[in-house]
Amino acid sequence: LFFLCFHWLSFCYSIPHPPGAAVRLSHTRGFLRTQPPLMLQPPHTILHYRFPIIAFLWQYLSMKKKKEEEAFKGEKKKKMTAPTTLEITAPNDFHHHFRDGEALQTTVALAFGQFQRVLAMPNLVPPVVTAEDARKYRERIEGGTPRDLVMTLYLTDKTTPAVIEEAWAKGDVKAVKLYPAGATTNSDFGITNYDDCIPALKKMAELGMVLCVHGESTDQSTDIFDRETIFYKDIMVKIIAAVPGLKIVCEHITTRDAVEFVKAAGDNVAATITAHHLLHNRNDIFKGGIRPHMYCLPVLKREDDRRALVEAATSGSKKFFAGTDSAPHPVERKESSCGCAGVFTAHAAMSFYAEAFDSVGALDKLEAFASHNGSDFYNLPRNSNKVRLLKKQQAIPESYDFATSKVVPLRAGGNVEWTLEWI
Repeated sequence: LFFLCFHWLSFCYSIPHPPGAAVRLSHTRGFLRTQPPLMLQPPHTILHYRFPIIAFLWQYLSMKKKKEEEAFKGEKKKKMTAPTTLEITAPNDFHHHFRDGEALQTTVALAFGQFQRVLAMPNLVPPVVTAEDARKYRERIEGGTPRDLVMTLYLTDKTTPAVIEEAWAKGDVKAVKLYPAGATTNSDFGITNYDDCIPALKKMAELGMVLCVHGESTDQSTDIFDRETIFYKDIMVKIIAAVPGLKIVCEHITTRDAVEFVKAAGDNVAATITAHHLLHNRNDIFKGGIRPHMYCLPVLKREDDRRALVEAATSGSKKFFAGTDSAPHPVERKESSCGCAGVFTAHAAMSFYAEAFDSVGALDKLEAFASHNGSDFYNLPRNSNKVRLLKKQQAIPESYDFATSKVVPLRAGGNVEWTLEWI
């Protein structure tokens, strides 16, 4: 240590004064009275004259560290100033599976605990294919208590323009759901030949009725993670070309390709995005083993796709809005050798959406996504009620009653960071 100190002092005294010192001397009464000896100068000053490369590296690392510290302080300040209370127009869910029978006692209460207006999907057994079917299903959902429901029909190869016109005239039905046959739960009655449904779609375009589309190829030779992309590339473009004025909602989109498709399409094409696709990617299906309650269709995709969905949802674009695709199944049908597809999010959907938006500092965009864009696309009035979202942790039960069984919710036994209150 003594040797190193002695060597350092000798080294410092051996360094010549900086170039230009003589010029400064002409304006002073002596160098030592205006500037300390070089041995007392900061190390980077000494290094500058003897080892310029090392000095450059010193300065670079110092600046880098300073920028990192400033960035950390900025992020910390941003988190400290992020809102912990948010009041928005009462939200809507434009894609919900209530199921039927005794299960409605659970699903209806949870759905309307989160949303003022809910679109009911028609994939029952048998499906909702006529205006009368829709009227009866509405009555079962409401159970004597009027609800703000948007009813839908199930499109089949046999759906005629007359069926569409009757449903529209009675006022209950605002949309028709297209399922490719075999694509998802209870889709066996879906479309097998797209040419057969074009007359019905043209009547829908004429009336202003919305077509809701489950966009996945049913070609079993196509990789399951690519089926959405293939559908929009090969099938959706043909539907739009055949009926260019048709209003279309690309339901529960899951890929960057689908996001770009919707962006590039006309104003008559929009999309719903689920909370679970904003928060999770396909790794979560296999975390520590098979997670059957994370399996849904369309299946969770890559992290790049999840980020594209978050960017779309938080962009402020009127083309994207909330549709939970909350899809409950009895626990024994999920936890089996051939489990059903569907993630149940009705219990805390708006809290999950708030988490997703908060994660990218975009809570100011949540109201448009959850409360305005969907109503505007469907030509429905915006809700007048308000809700409050509080950044207050709430526990999620392990399960809920579901007819004679149980249903396991998303994040069962865990917590969600936001809580919804009705004002």
